[in-house]
Order: sequence, then C-alpha cells, then structure tokens
Amino acid sequence: MNIRELNIPGAFEVTPRQRGDARGLFLEWYRADRLADVVGHPLALAQANLSVSSRGVVRGIHFAQVPPGQAKYVTCPAGCVLDVVVDLRVGSPTFGRWDSVLLDETDRRAVYLPEGVGHGFCALSDLATVAYLCSTPYAPSREHTVHALDPAIGIDWQVAEPTMSDRDIQAPSLADAERSGLLPDHEQCLAFTASLRRPGS
Repeated sequence: MNIRELNIPGAFEVTPRQRGDARGLFLEWYRADRLADVVGHPLALAQANLSVSSRGVVRGIHFAQVPPGQAKYVTCPAGCVLDVVVDLRVGSPTFGRWDSVLLDETDRRAVYLPEGVGHGFCALSDLATVAYLCSTPYAPSREHTVHALDPAIGIDWQVAEPTMSDRDIQAPSLADAERSGLLPDHEQCLAFTASLRRPGS
C-alpha cells in the first residue's frame, strides 16, 4: 500500500497492492494502522456510505461543520470517478484550491479527506459506485455545500454538462459561503485534528 499526500495538506491518495491470479484478485482497500501512521491519528468509523451514479453526475462539494466535522475514506469499487478535494478551511495556505484523483476498478485507489475539507466527485463511467467510510454519522444541520461549478474554484470535472441535485445547484459560491460564516476555520480544524492524536504519537 502506497500513501502520498495530495496538494491539499492533510488529504491523501492511497494506492493498494493488488494480488491476482486465475481466480481473480485480492487487495486491502483500507488499513487502519497504515492510515493512522500517516495521518497521525486513527480514523473513527461511524458510518459507511454507498453511492451509485450515472455518467456525468457531479456530487458535491460537501463538507461538515468543525467540530466535529467529518473525515472520509473514499474508493470506487465499480466504474470510474474523478474524486475532488477542495480546501475550504479559511486561513489555510491552500484555501480555495483543489486536487483530484481518478478512482476506478483498475487501480482501486482511495482518498482520505480530513475534517474541514470539501469533497465531490464526477462519474466518468456509465455507472459508478462510490463507497466511503465516515468518522461521524450524517447530521443534516451540520452538513453544507459549496457550488461545484464555482468559477472561483475552477474545477475541471471532465464533463461538458454535469447532472446535479437541486441542493447542489442551489449551493452558494465559495465567496458567499465564506461571507456567511459557513466555512471551517483552518486553525480550529488543526486544533481538532490534534485532539484526535493519541498521547505520545
């Protein structure tokens, strides 16, 4: 398993080692110990989600209030998606920037997103299944969105005409979300992450 940090601090791409033969293949798509070594704390598992999307569907950009926020570990067991990480932490050196990882059934990569970071993806295959582990349960009152097509962020979703939910279409721009006080604070996110570390780690 190879883990590398993305251009958004605290977010990581995970590439598993696949072992295959005539019967099929086997891989470890999640290892709590390996991830904790890199992230600096264990990922609490409170909820597991599965999403199936048609080609051209864009979901996001979603994030949760910090604390406690919601860290995610995301993979695509069937099909192919462009998985996007956006730094929404006000005061971060990379605030407003994004990075992406192609998640598919060939390389079977995964992405880890820390609390306070925005997440979205676009289905690039006819059908794409996305599975993700979450550190906290879904809580509608703490969940927010930023518009995935905001030109100030400038994400290249690799589709001409994305299909989006009404909620995501009506999401505020990054600037409007910042003005309204919806976005997480960078220092507060770092402090919360530090509180998750075990003594001596």
